[in-house]
Amino acid sequence: MAYYRRVGDVPPKRHTQHRTESGGLYYEELMGEEGFSSDSSLLYHRHLPSAIVDSRVWELPDQTTTPNHPLRPRHLRLHDLFADAEWKNTDVVTGRRLVLGNADVRLSYVVAGADSPLYRNATGDEVVYVESGEAVVETVFGALHAKQGDYVVLPMATTHRWLPQGDEPLRAYAIESNSHITPPKRYLSRYGQFLEHAPYCERDLHGPSEPLQAEGTDVEVLVKHRTSRGLVGTVLVYPNHPFDVVGWDGCLYPYTFSIHDFEPITGRVHQPPPVHQVFEGHNFVVCNFVPRKVDYHPQSIPVPYYHSNVDSDEVMFYCGGDYEARKGSGIGQGSISVHPGGYAHGPQPGAYERSIGVEFFDELAVMVDTFRPLELGEGGLACEDPNYAWTWAGRGPK
Repeated sequence: MAYYRRVGDVPPKRHTQHRTESGGLYYEELMGEEGFSSDSSLLYHRHLPSAIVDSRVWELPDQTTTPNHPLRPRHLRLHDLFADAEWKNTDVVTGRRLVLGNADVRLSYVVAGADSPLYRNATGDEVVYVESGEAVVETVFGALHAKQGDYVVLPMATTHRWLPQGDEPLRAYAIESNSHITPPKRYLSRYGQFLEHAPYCERDLHGPSEPLQAEGTDVEVLVKHRTSRGLVGTVLVYPNHPFDVVGWDGCLYPYTFSIHDFEPITGRVHQPPPVHQVFEGHNFVVCNFVPRKVDYHPQSIPVPYYHSNVDSDEVMFYCGGDYEARKGSGIGQGSISVHPGGYAHGPQPGAYERSIGVEFFDELAVMVDTFRPLELGEGGLACEDPNYAWTWAGRGPK
């Protein structure tokens, strides 16, 4: 994301001496993507950022997946995954339950009330959508304040932790990639500025405003990374707190973006899903559906036409409002629908006809389309509605 920010104390020239008041040196760290060929930031630490005193195994939550076979659409009720008594002792990092995943992206859900440990995802960027509740997300770049409707965008290897706020549970939907996640290229100029036709812009992105400069010794950081055998976890122990940064500048940093700041693109007839796109990663895209005026052609049918996902699986997370096309299916807030490649899908029976003449949809949903098949994680298997696949026909197998 080529949008420059400068926070805290940095020297006038990069890669030059930056000294403390007592005459010592701050330690410069380049955090960059794609080697030295893409966006980066320079962070200035009080202590050596590479110093560790221990390394041991972190046993990750269950990451196994099961193929969607035999092929069928799925309805997953995420609000069934966490009992009422669980959330106060659950944190956003270690409490995640894997819902769906493939080699490019993993989708997890958590309901949390406890502070998370320090955490770093070294496999790819994360985008975490806050369904409800509030949190402070402390990062090596500074703190972010996240609330209902916010996407929290965390670049790969950003050390951070989640601190839920208030008395209500924090409900979070985590999109973990094995690549970088960015705004769609078609929204950006060749130099990286948002273009006039983009549904959001730099003013809508909220990054850290000051460094944290935390203190601490023998500080543990949970690191998710990969080996030739797959996804694994490690606990690294640092002699000094990683949040010892006095200043940083650059174009790579965490930020929040509110779904409520997305300006919907509408037309005379029904617009295809790409107009709702908000982010893209390798082999997947993220879209959001927000309250909006709908099609205004006199003969329009506002709900989606039936369509086949020839190249992709479509995952819709319903997180607010009233989703007109799914009425009668059992889907509600906290539901996920999975419409896999090779299956034609569309509105529930009656929705096509009911939508004629409707002028406004009050709906909120986050969609992930993947270009490789998704498999079901343990969380997805634990909360499936077994009757969803047959709701268009009105009956199941004999």
